[in-house]
Amino acid sequence: MSDNNNNNNEMIAQNASVNKAKTYKIGNTWYTVTVHFSKTSKEVLEDKIKRLIKNDDELIDNDPQNK
Repeated sequence: MSDNNNNNNEMIAQNASVNKAKTYKIGNTWYTVTVHFSKTSKEVLEDKIKRLIKNDDELIDNDPQNK
């Protein structure tokens, strides 16, 4: 992991601590989203998002309803 990624994550974490929660309205439902960053995490945010997308894609590909 590069120092640049560490600096980006620290900056994101600092910004998140200022804005502790965001509220979104989707349809008629309101969602409150909070963010938590682990200081011990070994995975940068960009890598985590890529992993989540890849895992979601694999779930969709393996779903029998999509065949």
